[in-house]
Amino acid sequence: MTELEKLNAGLEYDFWDAEVDGLKIHALEWCQKLNAIPMHNTEERTAALRALFGSAGENAIVLPVFNCDNGRNIHVGKNFLANYNVTILDIAPVRIGDYVMIGPGTLITTVNHPLSPLGRRRHLGIAKPVSIGSDVWIGGRVTILPGVTIGNNVVVAAGAVVTKDIPDDCVVGGVPAKVIRKIENDLTEKVI
Repeated sequence: MTELEKLNAGLEYDFWDAEVDGLKIHALEWCQKLNAIPMHNTEERTAALRALFGSAGENAIVLPVFNCDNGRNIHVGKNFLANYNVTILDIAPVRIGDYVMIGPGTLITTVNHPLSPLGRRRHLGIAKPVSIGSDVWIGGRVTILPGVTIGNNVVVAAGAVVTKDIPDDCVVGGVPAKVIRKIENDLTEKVI
């Protein structure tokens, strides 16, 4: 198998491999283009975002400075907001629902590395997808680790480190993040 095939199969792969590294270089170029477009040029920013992401619903907004590893593995729903200095290391897929707000300085990562020094010297990585439901508010400086699924109607408190799956309808916080309390889902058919 090639290193890219290993990556896509969820196996350990060499992150210094030229083909894998090519994904990052492509993403870096598109992130630089997106970040350079003035905020008032909405149409051009939207076009650049759609060229970078795998898919994006209507009213998707990404503020500068945004960085990612691939871009094509990011899928966001409608009314998505990534505030300043968000990084999504999407070497594996990151799927985000509708009406999601991500606070400044947040990191969503799908890549991990071995605990073994030999494995790290071999430049090994292993990727696991991240999934975030709809109506989620992720506070500033949150870290979401590989393989995590966050349910719908979740608030992640600022500074939290999400290491495990989070159920629907709750507030989580802390390091590692834990459910602080349940919250009501007050959406009705009439709400936009």
